[in-house]
Amino acid sequence: MRRADRLFQIVQHLRGGRLVRAAELAEWLEVSERTIYRDIADLQASGVPVEGAAGVGYVMRSGFDLPPLMFTRDEIVALVAGARLVSAWGGAAMARAATEALVKIEAVLPERAAARTGGIEIHAVATEMTEELRARLDRIETAVDRRQLIVIDYTDAQGTVSRRTLRPLGLWFWGQVWTLVAWCDLRQDFRMFRLDRIQALDIPGETFRMERGRTLADFYRTIEREEACRLPG
Repeated sequence: MRRADRLFQIVQHLRGGRLVRAAELAEWLEVSERTIYRDIADLQASGVPVEGAAGVGYVMRSGFDLPPLMFTRDEIVALVAGARLVSAWGGAAMARAATEALVKIEAVLPERAAARTGGIEIHAVATEMTEELRARLDRIETAVDRRQLIVIDYTDAQGTVSRRTLRPLGLWFWGQVWTLVAWCDLRQDFRMFRLDRIQALDIPGETFRMERGRTLADFYRTIEREEACRLPG
């Protein structure tokens, strides 16, 4: 759970007006009591009226409420358009998360702002995104997040098939094609792989550590150097 989500949940849990011990919050949120103490201190420092002390418990004074989310019309358009693009072109888990995020946002928007979301006529259609490709995208995104090695059978533009062991670093979307940026053990260099050309994908569960010269930041620096070489002198 992200820290921002955890702070929100603590506020929600303290709204009942009863004394709540740090141990209860820690068990509910699956974190340590020390983490709860730090979160409570941060909430108090930001002006949330939480009273109490470690070892005793905490309570929030009545009358406090989180301010409603306020977005401009352009921000709402951007959020809705982004969610619809992810729903159309993202993995299955990404699409579900985008839809759920919009529902949550609409639930806390003021009524007039919430009504705007339904009237935004921006849509995305992705006939190329098969269920197999969506599932593959989700699996690779998880591997990127967890730093898990992946093994793929890949067909290049010339039709040559090869087996690669990769350190997945990031995903790029090019409008109609997803590509994976990875460190390739076979080539001992950075490579980009189109997800729709991956014939087989295996994630054995082995993790890797970020090493100097093999990170996404190193890849970006490589791109910048290559672009600089192309510029006229």
